[in-house]
Amino acid sequence: MGVDNPAPEPTIENHLSSLESLLREIIARSPFKLTFSIQKATPRAGDPDTPEYVVDFSGPDADLLLEMNATLLHAFEHVLLKAIRLDDDHFRQIAFDCKDWRRTRIGELRLMAQVAADRVIDTGSPFTLNPMNARERRIVHLALKDRPQVQTQSEGVGPERKVVIFPRK
Repeated sequence: MGVDNPAPEPTIENHLSSLESLLREIIARSPFKLTFSIQKATPRAGDPDTPEYVVDFSGPDADLLLEMNATLLHAFEHVLLKAIRLDDDHFRQIAFDCKDWRRTRIGELRLMAQVAADRVIDTGSPFTLNPMNARERRIVHLALKDRPQVQTQSEGVGPERKVVIFPRK
């Protein structure tokens, strides 16, 4: 009797094929007028987590994805990456975007982090940011890693998880 070899790990490209198929079906069955493309990502300065691939949406209903701080775009990303069984460790390899929202949001988060850190330094009191997803919290943590006067910590559970900025003692 031979030894069973475990099945090889699916490649990111295998996941992309599943993602594309599932996304086409969801859009076809929904009232959304959207199109999408999946492209190899171009590294961008200031983006610490440049994904390997980007699912970029466009179309007449694209603005709906960006309402309320891109809640629907984030929901699509989360549900679809879970549905294709992408490991949490690989979530950063695929990102969803629409109208270059991701680049703009990274800039906003970095600026918000710096302003909040300045406030913490001035007042000596901790400052809690609004709840964010894991990608956004990471951007804030990285934006402040070189500020020796402050330290950051994520607190909370699930969708209520937030970054708290503390004065460093």
